[in-house]
Amino acid sequence: MQLFIIRHAIAEDAVPGQEDASRELTKDGKQKLRRIVKGLRRLGLDFDRILTSPWTRATQTAVLLRPLCEEPPLATDLLCSSPKAELFELVAELNETAAIVGHEPWLGELVAWLAFGDTRHGEALSLKKGGVVWLEGSAVPGGMTVRALLPPSVLRAVR
Repeated sequence: MQLFIIRHAIAEDAVPGQEDASRELTKDGKQKLRRIVKGLRRLGLDFDRILTSPWTRATQTAVLLRPLCEEPPLATDLLCSSPKAELFELVAELNETAAIVGHEPWLGELVAWLAFGDTRHGEALSLKKGGVVWLEGSAVPGGMTVRALLPPSVLRAVR
């Protein structure tokens, strides 16, 4: 399995009284993500499935990734908190090549679980907004290898 963990693009700053889940991508965030998508395409990547957090900024990111996937994104609340057994089961059911769009620190915990078998090492991963972690292997604790950590600036520069 090839799994691409993608942090949502640049979003609005939090406003007092605003629900965190409702924050939207900024114009700059959308533009940068479109260039990231072009970079991923130039690398020859596409996805069989995109799993996303239902929070607005993640859903908007998943929609902008659609040129890389024929299927509509699948939203799950399991990506709105620390990884649980149900999320691991869902990830294990994904197709050959899939993307997961969500939020930090939970994505770092997910990568740590998949690559090292323990979510406690998630803080060691620096995943910038629009950044991608490329994993390969089996979706079991410690069953995946980190193939690449791709910062957004690198993906935007791919020609």
